[in-house]
Amino acid sequence: MHPNPAFRSEDPALFEKLISTIGFGTVFLTTPSGPRAAHMPVLSDGNGDVRFHLARSNALTPHLNGAQALITVNGPDGYVSPRWYDNRDTVPTWDYVALEMEGRVRTLCDEELETLLHDVIHTFENRIAGERWLTTESSERVWSGLFQGITGFSMQVDHWRPTFKLSQKKSTSERARIAAAHEAAGKPELARMMQDIAS
Repeated sequence: MHPNPAFRSEDPALFEKLISTIGFGTVFLTTPSGPRAAHMPVLSDGNGDVRFHLARSNALTPHLNGAQALITVNGPDGYVSPRWYDNRDTVPTWDYVALEMEGRVRTLCDEELETLLHDVIHTFENRIAGERWLTTESSERVWSGLFQGITGFSMQVDHWRPTFKLSQKKSTSERARIAAAHEAAGKPELARMMQDIAS
């Protein structure tokens, strides 16, 4: 989390929107073999729990149940050039959005894992154009193979540590110029977030 309080938020709805929009995160844990990270789809239930699954062969899988872990979800980001400022006698920086979540992890039972898989598929199939793929298109052999090859987890988030660093320290006109520059640089999501989050 960035130390400047200007870049923080206490808005749970904003956190939920970020998790829902991005839908992908990284879980971190120190294991007996050293620090490890795993990347996975992540869903929030809106009540402080986030769910995810990992391959059973993942180095983190045997260590997560009961552990205090960290999950991050990274939003849009982009370089900020001093040429976009009123005063160019400064240094470059970076606008970015990130959410850290810390909490205790537990392993999902088979029924909960089944629900998670259906929720993940339903969520992300609905985000792409065309005819939806249905789980019924998987044979029992293929579905069972998937199910036996992964472990589901849920984390009760005890600490939310967001950073919404979106040039809030700049004037309204400069922020508009920076947002337009992000848009022109192929970062429309970042530009939109600058407009959504007032200085």
